[in-house]
Order: sequence, then C-alpha cells, then structure tokens
Amino acid sequence: DHQGAGFLEILLENMAHFEPDKWWRHVVAIFISLLVFRFFTPWTMALSAEAWFAADTKTQQSLADYLVDFESSDDESRAKKSGNRFSGEWALVTHQMVVLGLGQVVLAHPELKKRYLPTISRAAQKCFLPEMRSFGSRAWHGEDAMESLAGDHGHAYMGYAALAVGMARYVGAPLPQKLTESHDRLIRAFIRRLAKAPYGLIETYPHEAYPTDVAACAGAIALHARVTAKDHSAVLAHWKKAVRRYQIHQPSGYVYQRMDARTGKPKDAPRGSGTALGAYFAGFADRGIREQLAKSVMDHVVTFSGFGAVREYAKGFSGKGDVDSGPVLFGVSVAATGFALALARDPAHRESFDALLTTAMMFGVPASVKGHIVFSTGGPIGNALLLAMLSSGPELAP
Repeated sequence: DHQGAGFLEILLENMAHFEPDKWWRHVVAIFISLLVFRFFTPWTMALSAEAWFAADTKTQQSLADYLVDFESSDDESRAKKSGNRFSGEWALVTHQMVVLGLGQVVLAHPELKKRYLPTISRAAQKCFLPEMRSFGSRAWHGEDAMESLAGDHGHAYMGYAALAVGMARYVGAPLPQKLTESHDRLIRAFIRRLAKAPYGLIETYPHEAYPTDVAACAGAIALHARVTAKDHSAVLAHWKKAVRRYQIHQPSGYVYQRMDARTGKPKDAPRGSGTALGAYFAGFADRGIREQLAKSVMDHVVTFSGFGAVREYAKGFSGKGDVDSGPVLFGVSVAATGFALALARDPAHRESFDALLTTAMMFGVPASVKGHIVFSTGGPIGNALLLAMLSSGPELAP
C-alpha cells in the first residue's frame, strides 16, 4: 500500500549516505530504485484496479464500511451539538457522494441493502439541512433555496442535494414524508427554471452558472422521473440539446467551467474537472451525453510509466486551477483525474482506468483504518468521492 513512499525512502537514504569514492554503487542503487518504481509499483496497483473494475464485493464493502463509520461519528457530533460540526459546501458534497456511492454499491450488490440503507437514509436527510446550504443563502443575500422555490433564482447547487435524495428514494431507503415532499417541490422548481433557460443553464450563484451543477440538476430530474414514474422527458431533451449546442467547446469536447446563464457566453475556460464530474452526473439523465463527454475526457488522459492523469485545460487555455480542480501541476489536475475514474469504468477505456487508478492509489496512499482499506490522504470527502467514482455504472440512465 505504500510502494511510492518506499521508493522515496530508498532514494533519500542513498542520497544521505552518499560517498564520493563509491559513486557507482549509489548510481546502481538509485537505478534499481527507479526500476522498482517504474515496474513494480504500477503492477501492484493494477491488482487493486482489477478488483475495483470488476465491482468486487469485498473491495467496495471495505471503503463503504468506512463511510458508514464516518456518518455515524457525524451523527454523534450533531447530537452533542459540537462546535466543529461538519457542514457547508464540502459537507454537502461529502454526504451526497456517500449516498451515491453506497447507492451504487447496493444496486450492484442487492444483498447489501440491509447493511447500507440506514446510512443512505441518514446521509440523504443531512443534504437538506439548512446549514448544508447556508453558503448558497449567503451568496444570494440571505435568500434560502427551499423558501424561494416559486422564484426564478437558480440555486443550482441544490442539484447535489436533490440527486442524493433521488438516489435514496431509488434504492428504497426509508425517508421522512416531509423530505420526499420537499424533494418533489425542488424538482418541480428545477424543471420550471430549466425549461425557461435558453442556454440550458440556471444560476448557482448570482450571475454564475456552472454546467456541472446544472448536470447534477438534470440528473436529479431524471432520477426523480424513475422514482415517481413522472414524464420529465421534455425538459431533459431541452437540456441535452443546449449542452451540445452551447456548453461544449467543440475543438476539445470539454464543457466550459463557468458561463453566463443569460447570454450563454463562457466566463471560464473549457476544463477537465467540470467536464468529468458533469459527465458522471449526466449519466443519470442521458447516456449519450455521458459517453460524449467521457470520450473527450479520455482524449485528455496523459500517461507516464504506468501512471495516468487528466489535463485540466483544453488546448489553447491555461491556468493554475482553483478550488474545483485542486492544484494544476504539469497541466493535469487532481480533481479531473479522480472524477475521470467513473468514466473509465468501461471496457472501452480499461487501459486508462488502470493508469488513472494507479495514480489515485499512489497519491491517495491506501491504508488500513480500523480494518477498512481507505485512502488515507483523502479524508471523508476524498473517500466518499472515490467510492462514488469507483462504483459508478449501475446508476446510468436506461
């Protein structure tokens, strides 16, 4: 689990004990270390790649159980009204991804329903707590998303919460009636807002629309249709047409990271992090959009010595990245690489999946925590995201 760290330790130790008159021994030692790093590490990681690609029950369950423990400890913290209670934008994403990841595991392994439905239910309910959307209320000058459903302000970040509750309902997790009614009202608001949006965009914050967030809204609408047997096909067809016509940078196939909902003009570059996550969300609504975006992301995968990563910026664009992408180093980003794992879980992209997972495991540092194999550098949000990406597939639109 720590092959990369082992290589660095060998290299540093050789440098620390360097003896000028025996330079050739050090050259040989470093050369051998490089060979180990080049051949043995990717080979070792590939063993785990096979298990994740095949949706191995034991492999998925280990990470899933860690997230069950996380949600339980979060419940305890809330019950004690702890001052460091986990809430806000990143908490919303974490709880959402717990629901999506566990939901996908349940869809792939129905025998695990009893084990995971209670946690899916708890995490989904947290997604609708007021403190989870307080960051959005502040951006909208105090306007709460759930108290302004009759208005036209987008509040598209609530697509994350809506998608989580939709997944919980889809797999049969028990939910309070009040929550399902709130979910129904939010979906109706999204449908109305999106149907009136000429460019298929509704705002996340004032004057800021993110195609990735709107893809989450579209996925939530589609999943709601599956749960309730409602016909939402018209608005989804409008969204799909707008994505292809306005939101995709045609030369690269990437979607623009940020756009103006009123004019349809890009306000940021076409980027890998938004495209990869947007493709995952789009998979709940339309396989064609997912596959189109997935191909674009796979076309931007770069590999070196068995490791793979995704370029953040389309050709002709550049930047240092931001909170959405994480640091951009040598043109590739952490977020785009991690999100792309969901898209690479396809026989057509198997080679890329192995390379991307090798990178994720190398820098995620898999380790045993209370009997669970987790990515020790990721924390709850990193592990929740990786479970959702690595179990992707069963959620795809019919």
